[in-house]
Amino acid sequence: MKNNLFVLLAIACASCGVAKKQDYTSEAKQIGYSETKVVRHPSWSKNATIYEVNVRQHTAAGTFSALEKDLPRIDSLGVDILWLMPINPIGELNRKGSLGSYYSVKNYTGVNPEFGTTADFKRLVNKAHELGMYVILDWVANHTAWDHPWVLQHPDWYTHDANGNIVPPVPDWSDVADLNYDNPELRKEMIRAMEYWVRDCGIDGYRCDVAMNVPTEFWNDARAALDAIKPVFMLAEAEQKDHHLKAFDMSYSWELMGTMNAVAKGEKSLYAIDEYMAKSDTAFQKSAYRMGFTTNHDENTWNGTGGERYGAKRKLFDVLSFTLQGMPLVYTSQEGGEVDAKGNAKRLRFFDKDTAYFNNYVNSDFYKRLLAVHHENPALWNGEFGGSFKKIKSSNDDVLYAYVRSNGDRQVVVLLNFSDKPQAFNFTDEVPDGDFRSIFNSETFSLYSRNQRALAPYGYQVFSK
Repeated sequence: MKNNLFVLLAIACASCGVAKKQDYTSEAKQIGYSETKVVRHPSWSKNATIYEVNVRQHTAAGTFSALEKDLPRIDSLGVDILWLMPINPIGELNRKGSLGSYYSVKNYTGVNPEFGTTADFKRLVNKAHELGMYVILDWVANHTAWDHPWVLQHPDWYTHDANGNIVPPVPDWSDVADLNYDNPELRKEMIRAMEYWVRDCGIDGYRCDVAMNVPTEFWNDARAALDAIKPVFMLAEAEQKDHHLKAFDMSYSWELMGTMNAVAKGEKSLYAIDEYMAKSDTAFQKSAYRMGFTTNHDENTWNGTGGERYGAKRKLFDVLSFTLQGMPLVYTSQEGGEVDAKGNAKRLRFFDKDTAYFNNYVNSDFYKRLLAVHHENPALWNGEFGGSFKKIKSSNDDVLYAYVRSNGDRQVVVLLNFSDKPQAFNFTDEVPDGDFRSIFNSETFSLYSRNQRALAPYGYQVFSK
């Protein structure tokens, strides 16, 4: 697990394609995995879904006002949480590309003029709230731009090399300077900046960039300070158990995505999913929310679109990541297949303008149905509010994957055909009883459990009771 995780952390970068690793394990030990105190999730989050907005690329204008016009459509997908990539002014010193990285922050309480004004942002937040959605901001606590005022005003807040020079987190992140959390004044100022957006702009929480490289103790303090203003929702770009005790509601399911990538490439069999699920019961607290995804801004730009990585099996892995565990994520243009106007895979550029193409939202209905069953059936809810997982064995487990999620008498059955040939389900396990209806068409689970139907090549079904 550790080796796979570190490989995945290395690709989950903000300013480039590499991630650093620092040793905060002693702090995790001080917190103690046996501690019973856990985060109190906002009541609205138990069956919530999330959409990541790449503000610069989401619309041709790349502004808050243009994005505001698209909020009703995003809401209609069944989205509850809007995660906005960083909206702060971007550094110019050592900038990458023509516009720079969102994750090179020049001012923690300012707005990138590329997107509009603070007033424009507040209107966006208010509109999202009117539609019943919640807004979280991407927060870059690990490093700043080289022309952030702190570099000159508080050089002791940064990490220095043996010669006394401020350094980037890793050499390839040359556009940012590494912050040193041994300094208590830095911690206080960072929390004050986070409080501003919650208190003055009404946001509902944060997605915290490279959260594993900032001390857990800082995140614990930040969560307490923010909750004192209003109950917030916190997402860690990390996969770390101690984060869920006091700081974060949700973390990335990186290992699951890595497992799916390996299965898609033929490097692992479908049994690797069983191995992942066997570990997941003990790897994290039952209360911990995990985020399921097949794409996001890092994956799309640095490692390929979902279509590039999964090919004809793309929707199979979407169904898997949306129903296996945790909260499903949709990323800007995923509902259009992450393609350009000619149908070719489109990786959105990171440091330059590169407007997303939504391809007439051809996959919107597919995602709407998956997000709707996540809302409606408690078997798929988040963390401890959701149901248990049980694989349903069949005579052709090498190409068919079937499982049931159960929460009391509410159940969801998922059938996936990873073969390029039609496959009938010949179950060797006892199958659930009751009236299960497909979320995609008029078929029932009983048709498959009686071996009266075969799934099409790379076919999928989700049945809800």
